[in-house]
Amino acid sequence: MKLDLKLTGCRAITMDPARPAAHTIGIWQGRIVGLDDQVAGLPAAETTDLGNAVVLPGFIDAHTHLAWNGRRTIDVTGLTSVPQVLERLAGAPGAGWIEASGYDRRIMERPLTAADLDTVSGGRPVYVADLSGHACVVNTAVLKQLPEITSDGWLTENEQLAARTLRLPYSLDEITAELHESARQVLAEGVTMCGEAGIGAGLIASSPLEAAAYLRAQLPIRVQLMVSAYVLHDVAADPADGVARAIDLGLHTGFGDDMLSIGALKLWTDGGMMARTAALTEPYLGSDGSGQLAESEEFMRAAIIDGHHAGWQLAIHAIGDRAIDFTLDAVAEAQRQRPRADARHRIEHCGLVRPDQLERIAALGLIPVVQPTFLWSYGDDYSEIMGPERAPWMYRGRSFLDHGITVAGSSDRPVADGAPLRAIEFMVRRRSSGGRAVGPDEAITVEEAIRAYTLGSAYACRKEHVLGSITPGKLADLVVLGDDPRTSEAIADIPVLATMVGGTLMPQRSS
Repeated sequence: MKLDLKLTGCRAITMDPARPAAHTIGIWQGRIVGLDDQVAGLPAAETTDLGNAVVLPGFIDAHTHLAWNGRRTIDVTGLTSVPQVLERLAGAPGAGWIEASGYDRRIMERPLTAADLDTVSGGRPVYVADLSGHACVVNTAVLKQLPEITSDGWLTENEQLAARTLRLPYSLDEITAELHESARQVLAEGVTMCGEAGIGAGLIASSPLEAAAYLRAQLPIRVQLMVSAYVLHDVAADPADGVARAIDLGLHTGFGDDMLSIGALKLWTDGGMMARTAALTEPYLGSDGSGQLAESEEFMRAAIIDGHHAGWQLAIHAIGDRAIDFTLDAVAEAQRQRPRADARHRIEHCGLVRPDQLERIAALGLIPVVQPTFLWSYGDDYSEIMGPERAPWMYRGRSFLDHGITVAGSSDRPVADGAPLRAIEFMVRRRSSGGRAVGPDEAITVEEAIRAYTLGSAYACRKEHVLGSITPGKLADLVVLGDDPRTSEAIADIPVLATMVGGTLMPQRSS
């Protein structure tokens, strides 16, 4: 046998307990065929000495938004005053909608309003997306098309969705370009697979034809598409099948191949902490508000049960503890009606978990898909609004693992920094960008954090048989690092030297 590629002189952290370390990796037809002595005597078409670099399995971002992240809108990130925002928007080129992103109401001297936007819109509709993805500010031209909504321009959740729907759809050409931009970015960070968290309809969707853009793009990374539950519709299936609602042709989780596949059915049960719409059992500190459920309980429960019956893995957005209570109850009811031993339903974010909820998450086999960099970026703010009792419950690590719960790592890019190494450092250090300790008792080890972004995410995406570890027979997805995260004092700053997908080294994005 002649290998396609032999990687030598590396320090591989395999994440495979059967062989935790290696210095030589043999690759043939896009797969790992052996390590060290297993391939030492085999010839190779190409041999690359990595010069003692560290090699890990490629990182898997189990929850991200590639099209949204790659979208080129007017950037207002970090602006703190209305005049600054208006100056940035003034004279926007082109015709039609003026779109901006990165708005953060929490840091503004005063909130932006529709009347403010009217002064620079020239009569064009304006949509300024909040950084959270759960809110926006629009101008009067938009509000006039939403007569049932009374607002000064600030819209959250379903009202935001109503405004966004007026702008949709984006063209397949636009979405394809956005996907390529994001693919270049994630490859530079060592990410080899992404879970696209919601296509076709809902808060994050770009077009009802969105899956076609992924087919057209032929991205150099692996992508698993989560289909929005809003596209479920009644089907006249045989009653014996027990499927009341589905998507066309009965497609569900698992369709596709190793490069592009259909993953979970995405559902939303609440909002977000940044927009103060995550559904809590007790109010936000210093406020009478406790967030809100995304839809009626009847609507959401039906989507969960129908999706479960139709064979879907479910990816249920639930950030606040009230939303998690609802999710636990609904999943338990779905499993009672039709038991599925390996459903692997997921809780996306799983942001505020009370101690009493941990055992229920474990018992139901649910997978928390967490975003540690939320707390690195926004941990100071989140800690203040949760207060000292609840702050330690946010985006847990150690408590999940101690209850035997598999943790999957993700970013929710572009809501927060998408780099896995940044997230891994937070999971170990539990300190925000401002230096604040956030739930220090939830800290985990470096190897446990790496596992979340490799085998943990692979398991959440039902891909652990081909991804997540450097194991003979698995796909050759690797990331080459300039230092060992287990000994580095600055994990987030470790350079990503190269990223490999299916045995092919991908060019790194130039800075």
